[in-house]
Amino acid sequence: MNTTTTEPPVRFSHQDGIATLCIDRPAQRNALSIAVCEKLLDLWDEVDSNDAIRVAILTSADCGTFSAGMDLKEAAQVRAETGKDMLEMLRDPFHQRMRRVSKPIVAAMTGHFTAGGMVLAANSDIRVGLQGTRGGISEAKVGRGSPWGVPMLWMLPQPFLLELMLTGELHPIERFRELGFINYVESDPEAVRSRARAIARTIADNAPLTVWAAKKSLGAAMDLGCAEGLEAAKRFHERVYASADAVEGPRAFAEKRAPRWIGA
Repeated sequence: MNTTTTEPPVRFSHQDGIATLCIDRPAQRNALSIAVCEKLLDLWDEVDSNDAIRVAILTSADCGTFSAGMDLKEAAQVRAETGKDMLEMLRDPFHQRMRRVSKPIVAAMTGHFTAGGMVLAANSDIRVGLQGTRGGISEAKVGRGSPWGVPMLWMLPQPFLLELMLTGELHPIERFRELGFINYVESDPEAVRSRARAIARTIADNAPLTVWAAKKSLGAAMDLGCAEGLEAAKRFHERVYASADAVEGPRAFAEKRAPRWIGA
């Protein structure tokens, strides 16, 4: 199968503590090709391991669609040439590595989102969307599946989530906003990116260990349940309270200056 491309499928940069990952396939509605999925997997490792990065923004090239999900044309080609499902060609077919990224991820969604696009949205921590767009889980309409939707039971009401999975229909982003899945809805793509950058800037300026423990704690609660999740959260925060940053924060407040975080 010929997967040669002259352009990187995902653009990556980082500056002043903020990484930006941009899916760059506007002609394909930012569909998730094998190359995109594999590049994202590598980049999440980079985000986690690079101490200069404190928060990541995930976005895509402007084309009216944040991501249309799996590249179904490539999936059909893979099946015809190899007899395999495209998911078998991926190291992380359901983007579970993204859920384990220790640093916050802000989704700047400048278009519609469905299928794999919904996966990326759900695996982000904060979501900024575009007015007039729609989102959904369209797998039922193309004979695919959505096991990755299970964690969304902690993000959306069960009746609405089942409606998404069973009908495959798209719904206005305003409904997702009303249900708390989308944090902000902005009027144009630049406003979406601007809001995402402002949120990311605020996070990057905060105490990094406190940010880490907050994300880790809520993830543990989703996985373990309330009682065990609370105990896990207390363990995570032991590192926070014992840190130099825990001393620096109150001192900076008392001295009326910006804190100088060291993340330890």
